[in-house]
Amino acid sequence: MSLETQLMADMKQAMLAKDQKKLEALRAIKAQILLEKSKDGKSEIAMLQKLVKQRKESASIYEQNGRKELAENEMQQAAVIEAYLPKQLSDEELKDILNAIIAETGANSMKDMGKVMGMATKKAAGRADNSKISAMVKELLSK
Repeated sequence: MSLETQLMADMKQAMLAKDQKKLEALRAIKAQILLEKSKDGKSEIAMLQKLVKQRKESASIYEQNGRKELAENEMQQAAVIEAYLPKQLSDEELKDILNAIIAETGANSMKDMGKVMGMATKKAAGRADNSKISAMVKELLSK
């Protein structure tokens, strides 16, 4: 089932259940899909990751400003959107993938970070955040 088909079915269920918070998050996904379709080039997974990141950043800002109820709303929406993402890699799984890439490329210093990152972002696409990949690559190459 495509993401759009699943999304429409979930929107109907949320409407019937009168779950406004879930419906808000699903409508945000649908709006972003429509925007991305007009742009071309970005995958649905990248778009969903962007939406989750935006929600989490907003929640952090709300928390800093003492707006706990708004922060909770953003985190609830982020959780709904994350349900449409593939299962995220654990730290150990990511480290195994990165060690294999480092061995394959022969990388042994920070100068080789670009080669490792290029391959790692392709292999872990949608299953790990790029900032997490970058931090782990730096850690492994600096040993």
